[in-house]
Amino acid sequence: MRDCTSTDAPTVFPAWQASLALGFVRDGATTRLVRRTHRGPLRVQKALYPEGPGACHVIVVHPPGGVVGGDRLEIDVDAGPACSVLATSPGAAKWYRANGRVSQQAVRLRVGAGAAIEWLPQETIFYDAASVDLDHEVDLAAGSTYIGSEVLCFGRVAAGEAFTRGRIRQRTRIRQEGRLLWWEQGILTPDGIASPLGMRGHAVCATLLAVGRPVPAALQAHVRALDPQLASSQVKSVFVARYLGHDGEAARAVMAQVWALLRPHLLERPACPPRIWLT
Repeated sequence: MRDCTSTDAPTVFPAWQASLALGFVRDGATTRLVRRTHRGPLRVQKALYPEGPGACHVIVVHPPGGVVGGDRLEIDVDAGPACSVLATSPGAAKWYRANGRVSQQAVRLRVGAGAAIEWLPQETIFYDAASVDLDHEVDLAAGSTYIGSEVLCFGRVAAGEAFTRGRIRQRTRIRQEGRLLWWEQGILTPDGIASPLGMRGHAVCATLLAVGRPVPAALQAHVRALDPQLASSQVKSVFVARYLGHDGEAARAVMAQVWALLRPHLLERPACPPRIWLT
């Protein structure tokens, strides 16, 4: 593993270009992982079925444990018609200082007719002076469902380290049957994080987006009651929950609670937290 946490003069490391492509099909009552190709240090070890054959859980592993300037990660997930896929990560993703180069991640999810993808990585930590581009694209077919969450931590708060330099660019696009449902983009810098029009000085932000059956008002009220730092709304066919705070673990716990409330409504099955979340 490359140690890039120092704030001394940057050391140039060879960039890693890693990609992972997963394909799922419905075989009777079972969602099967039938395609698994990777290049570089990015992979899935096995398909898991903690809630029966209908829903396939996968853990996306990045063995180096951290990303430095110049690295690029590409993740492509294709869930065929009637599949149900939950993807998560084994721990926090760490994005180290830039070393003069931008690091990138591109996630592309395709959800077939009547299928569902739950994209639920654990928290992302941006070290001071990180420079990162994040692209997230979701293409939904008719009658499909998507639930995706992210927890972004700026600086290592527990270690007393703030995010004083750097920039994080994000772009999220969701389409259904070719129609644009959600488009969000922005650049977060230390000034923006401190601004009352940005994150108001909070070091952690979290977002959950869900597309599927509209969330009724009573369920939205239950979601809002989880935490005073949590806001939510139904924007046409997209449900949005957002959280601001200073603790990554607390934010992750709140997002897990939101997911647990929404999942029975959206997927007609109870929440089944991945065991990796408890380790």
